[in-house]
Amino acid sequence: MINLAGRDILHGWGKFVFTGIGLGLLIGVTLTMAGVYRGMVDDANVMIDNSGADLWVVQQDTLGPYAEPSSVRDDVARDLLGRSGILDAGNVTYLTMQASAVKQATGQRREVRVMLVGFEPGKPGEPAYLVAGRPIVRSHYEALADLKTGFALGEKVRLRRHDYTVVGLTQRMVSSGGDPMIFIPLQDAQEVQFLKDNDALINERARTASNPAFNRPNVPGLLEAVQASQTTSHFVNTVLVRLAPGADAEEVAGEIRRWKHLQAYTRAQMEEILIARLIATSSKQIFMFLVILAIVSAAIVAFIIYTMTLNKMREIAVLKLIGATNQTISSMILQQALGLGLIGFMVGKLSATLWAPLFPKYILLLPEDAISGFFLVMLMCALASIFAIRAALRVDPANAIG
Repeated sequence: MINLAGRDILHGWGKFVFTGIGLGLLIGVTLTMAGVYRGMVDDANVMIDNSGADLWVVQQDTLGPYAEPSSVRDDVARDLLGRSGILDAGNVTYLTMQASAVKQATGQRREVRVMLVGFEPGKPGEPAYLVAGRPIVRSHYEALADLKTGFALGEKVRLRRHDYTVVGLTQRMVSSGGDPMIFIPLQDAQEVQFLKDNDALINERARTASNPAFNRPNVPGLLEAVQASQTTSHFVNTVLVRLAPGADAEEVAGEIRRWKHLQAYTRAQMEEILIARLIATSSKQIFMFLVILAIVSAAIVAFIIYTMTLNKMREIAVLKLIGATNQTISSMILQQALGLGLIGFMVGKLSATLWAPLFPKYILLLPEDAISGFFLVMLMCALASIFAIRAALRVDPANAIG
């Protein structure tokens, strides 16, 4: 039996291949959108893993420190160290901001959106490893930067009022939004986030000095103490807690909530906040794009197969005239649709793999997503061929001699 699908593909192979490439690019966009969502989830999990914490202690009635602002006193960490089940605790600040640096070779200034992290050396929140350089050893004006920032060792990075020297480089240290992290000493980070600029401090000191409440003769040194407090900060966004082996995370978190009047989240709760809440809207939007792209792809395949079938109605009539069954004709059209889907999927998978590293956000292409995508593409092509099959089965054999 002559395979009409194969003969037709060989006869117009150029049109068929280019059609498959066009469909493949659309499938590549669909796989990329799925990779964007996977990348967002992976960024959230990576941030949790890199913190090295078992508990996140934040301001009461907040979803901090990542989903909402949170502010707690930095002496909370010392108080927590005395509680049973807690092995270590470290103060950490998080701030999403613009960092700028000047290339020494060209003198050109460039800005990068980063998450600034203030940490205490040797405590939870410190980067677990470096891919280049050394750890921070000075108490001020040294920084560790993720490779994604594009900053090099020895480069000066401007953060608010001061320049910081990049002494070490990390990898895959990103926020839940995909912004690369820059790590600096905690005291510097507190100054960047919580303290005002010089002009604002001058105005605040003048306002304080003119306030009669702070110029009481019977309370010497009150004015100086208030002005000194305006140049220092004792707040952090969270206290990261590392539990002792065998300690129950939920039990320790419950004690912190009950006795310290703070909110404490376990690892499972923090994952739920980041994935189910923080990126929930983005995931729904990506899902809608995937549905739309799938519908558009199915419509394109249906239109192409239907048009190709209409162009060979006379050949189909001849096959019917010589005794070809409806099953044979249907299988020919189905083979053509599946062949188009196979070409489209291979082109789409290759395209997504090639352009994924070029995206500013992390794109995670999982093998199981590719396998699921392959079967969905084949199913979509099979369903799209129904219209062409119905048109072919209605052909009158008399058209072969008409």
